[in-house]
Amino acid sequence: MSRPVVCIVGRPNVGKSTLFNKLAGRRISITEDTPGITRDRIYAEGEWLNNYYTIIDTGGLDPRSDDIFMSNIRKQVQVAIDTADIILFVVDGLEGITQTDIEIANLLRKSGKPILLVVNKIDTKKELIHFYDFFELGFENINYISAEASLGIGDLLDEIIKNFPKDSDPITYKDAIRVAFIGRPNSGKSSLVNYILGEERNIVTDIPGTTRDAIDSYFEYKDDKFILVDTAGLRKKKYIDEKIERYSVIRTLTTIDRSDVCVLVIDGTIGITEQDSKIAGYAHDNGKAMIIAVNKWDIVQKDDKSYKEYEKSIRETLGFIQYAPILFISAKTGKRVDKLLDTINLVYLNYIKRISTGKLNDIINEAVLMNQPPSDKGKRGKIYYATQVSVKPPRFVIFVNYKELIHFSYARYLENQIRLNCDFTGTPIILEFREKGKEK
Repeated sequence: MSRPVVCIVGRPNVGKSTLFNKLAGRRISITEDTPGITRDRIYAEGEWLNNYYTIIDTGGLDPRSDDIFMSNIRKQVQVAIDTADIILFVVDGLEGITQTDIEIANLLRKSGKPILLVVNKIDTKKELIHFYDFFELGFENINYISAEASLGIGDLLDEIIKNFPKDSDPITYKDAIRVAFIGRPNSGKSSLVNYILGEERNIVTDIPGTTRDAIDSYFEYKDDKFILVDTAGLRKKKYIDEKIERYSVIRTLTTIDRSDVCVLVIDGTIGITEQDSKIAGYAHDNGKAMIIAVNKWDIVQKDDKSYKEYEKSIRETLGFIQYAPILFISAKTGKRVDKLLDTINLVYLNYIKRISTGKLNDIINEAVLMNQPPSDKGKRGKIYYATQVSVKPPRFVIFVNYKELIHFSYARYLENQIRLNCDFTGTPIILEFREKGKEK
């Protein structure tokens, strides 16, 4: 049984995203005084008085617009409406009823879903001047709030809960693998997520920078649960001149922070770019499991040496993530997408892998026999023992006599020995050296 789904719908700039952030309990949607900011459906989990629900934010709807994004937004809003158990129809209490509100009301009535009319931007009773006009839209359940000032939110949540389906039962996504699809704009991240989901959940166009928000999508494959997150592509700073897009960069980095596995999607027709290196570096520095997916491989001109040459180029450019497996895929044809999902599961298992203290010390002792720790000015480094202290990523503490003697090159040697004996494909591992008797 799935948790109830609450969908927020309305014309542009009525405060939908601000309300969404209040109901979700944190700032998720981009909010800015520019119509049309939220283009895709955005999902979040919410809770009120031990009642759990999923909430969907949607792009501002204008049924009469011929804009390329508006036609896509209409499709996205319709999918959200079809998915929802309850619809929050948000209107601007200061402006009063508009023709667009009337057209949206007519569209929503066809859904047959419970609809709560939410009159927003009512900060004081003086601003109720237009409130009663909204009864003209024909909805019985009318609520007035100020999403910005958090007024009336509790009463609105009480009304939402009253309209929950009687057979709803909350589910948890705590055991799901969080996967972030990262990379430069127009590399095919949204197309890849759409192919996996089997539906057009994210808007896809040929215009770089279309995906401004990071979008969570729950997905099950075989016996595994995933939360797939499409992110906005990172562009060079000189191209980031919109305040809105700067928010998106922050959101992308925040999404990486919250993820378990990052799939770096590379445009196979272009190759590795500076932006790819930067975002991969950020994921690596934050200890995330990683996979490199070379997309659009179906249209890359190649011969029998292309795979090896391309892989060699990637390894040379992204030398700091040698542990990341490389897959050559096509989001358009689905080539090797199943293998990508299997690889995500594999690297996640390595990301949470633990090695027994006995096995770890056997590996370290054998490594020391083959290559002794460095010495300096009569002092020789000595390793006493090692233990694994955490996962995500695997972190090992190695106790030594003189920490300053363990140079970077020797630490890398020990890491390589651990990797040779244990499969840590796709995940960084962290070695922390401590002097015996100075345990933290």
